[in-house]
Amino acid sequence: MLRLSRLLSLVFLVYSVTTIADDIPDLAKTPGVTRLGLTKTKVCSIKWGADERHVTPNMKKQVFAAYGYSGYDDPRCTADAHGKTCEIDHLISRELGGADDVNNLWPQAYGGTPWNAHLKDKLENRLNKEVCAGRLSLKTARQMLVNDWRNAYVQYYGKVAG
Repeated sequence: MLRLSRLLSLVFLVYSVTTIADDIPDLAKTPGVTRLGLTKTKVCSIKWGADERHVTPNMKKQVFAAYGYSGYDDPRCTADAHGKTCEIDHLISRELGGADDVNNLWPQAYGGTPWNAHLKDKLENRLNKEVCAGRLSLKTARQMLVNDWRNAYVQYYGKVAG
């Protein structure tokens, strides 16, 4: 009976860790990296989305491999209503000076519930606005993403149903 109890505990632990891995990155694999020399003034003057992104197909393969994903068709890459499965996301968003570096990237599902890449994208835009309005320091905004972006999301938008 004790063996069965330990086995069930182990299965629960593995399942829990797997579930969390889609929501937040493993900081040992994705500690977060910023682009050097990006001040608040520079971050707030860039038109994000119109600038050039430098995440190569090889970098995406490295990130998928580091997390044990087979690619965009991995079962953990849950599709959203539009069929988008995963994005290779920046832990520290580009809007806050996050680098296009494998140490700042992880696979995040678009269709996961309650947490997903769409919600993190919404938060990233909000944090950029807060920094540029002077209500939040660039350093604090970056730390909010690294420390667990879900807590920052709840702070700005409230609890997520799920």
